[in-house]
Amino acid sequence: MKHFLNLIDFSPDELAAFLTEACRLKEAHARRVPARSLTGRVVGLVFEKPSLRTRVSFEAGVAQLGGTALYLPGNEVGLGWRESLADFARTVGRYVDALVLRVYHHATLDGIAAAGAVPVVNGLSDWSHPCQGLADLLTVRELFGGVEGRTVAFVGDGNNVARSLAVGCGRLGARFVLACPVGYGFDDRFKADYRRRVSPDFPAEVNDAAAAVRDADVIYTDVWTSMGQEAEREERLRRFAGFQVNAELLAKAKSGCKVLHCLPAHRGEEITDEVIDGPASAVFQQAENRLHAQKAVLEWLLE
Repeated sequence: MKHFLNLIDFSPDELAAFLTEACRLKEAHARRVPARSLTGRVVGLVFEKPSLRTRVSFEAGVAQLGGTALYLPGNEVGLGWRESLADFARTVGRYVDALVLRVYHHATLDGIAAAGAVPVVNGLSDWSHPCQGLADLLTVRELFGGVEGRTVAFVGDGNNVARSLAVGCGRLGARFVLACPVGYGFDDRFKADYRRRVSPDFPAEVNDAAAAVRDADVIYTDVWTSMGQEAEREERLRRFAGFQVNAELLAKAKSGCKVLHCLPAHRGEEITDEVIDGPASAVFQQAENRLHAQKAVLEWLLE
């Protein structure tokens, strides 16, 4: 059974095919050409974490493809504590055709996928965010005509978003650089997995934001304190103070550099208003692309 859990599971050709189909779907939607590839299909959305973009983009995307989305709050479903993950999967798999899960722990996804009852999409976990990564790659392709040969500087910590984007860049021939304070880079498990499955040449990590963006086509940032890290907030604000994406940092990148952010943004912390609302920002184009990238994934799962 097919699942969409991590970008590292897909070959360069498969990722490129997702992007091509997402572009086609986006163009068709702009021309109001109806798509009915999910007619008669039901997609369950089980969210343990709050969501704006993931929930709305999946609900809208399923509707645009002629299907029905069913939202299931995680606190009501009780994944793994109200009943076992396998029992949940085997039961719900008789009602819906696919599941999108936004969870605290990646092991929850693996447990449900292992039951083999229904295709599973990772809508976000602590380990990866492949839907966001695919939308990011789609945005880079739109902005520059392709991903290969571009340089993406991620200014932030080595989190789930950074992992997925690093893998996507590695698969499609882009250079990825992580700029972060000491101690906030990629963990050893991810480094080993990347070297084993993507390339022995691991992406560069630097502790100087200006050095990271010098040759960047894209500067990408994310919040410094993610959900579940609230107790670390003051320490993170202090440690990341020199890693804000502002006009001064943007000026150090090459001409034509674009800025991305997966949102929601903590304006005035990791990014300034003048940058996120400025001419270099493609943040809301990027947010829109969640919709079309995910439609391509759902078509692939349910074709």
